Amino acid sequence: MKIFLYYILLVNIYGFILMYIDKNKSKKGKWRISENKLFITAILFGSLGIFLGMYTLRHKTKHPKFVIGIPAIIILQLFIYFKFLNNLLP
Repeated sequence: MKIFLYYILLVNIYGFILMYIDKNKSKKGKWRISENKLFITAILFGSLGIFLGMYTLRHKTKHPKFVIGIPAIIILQLFIYFKFLNNLLP
């Protein structure tokens, strides 16, 4: 359980940092982080970091794919955690 919590913490920090880097690159007109990479990070339980990055940095908040998709992933992950993982992990 402890390892899982450390993983969740790290992947969410990583997701937030990805949003920060992408926001800075968008301001400078440079090559950007792909939306697929952001969504894959979210699916790998980094959705809260991506979500916090969206709204604290005001990044991707006008894209329906993110405004609807990231909260949907969070809800799905909460369901998975409470339905399955909570019972498996001591």
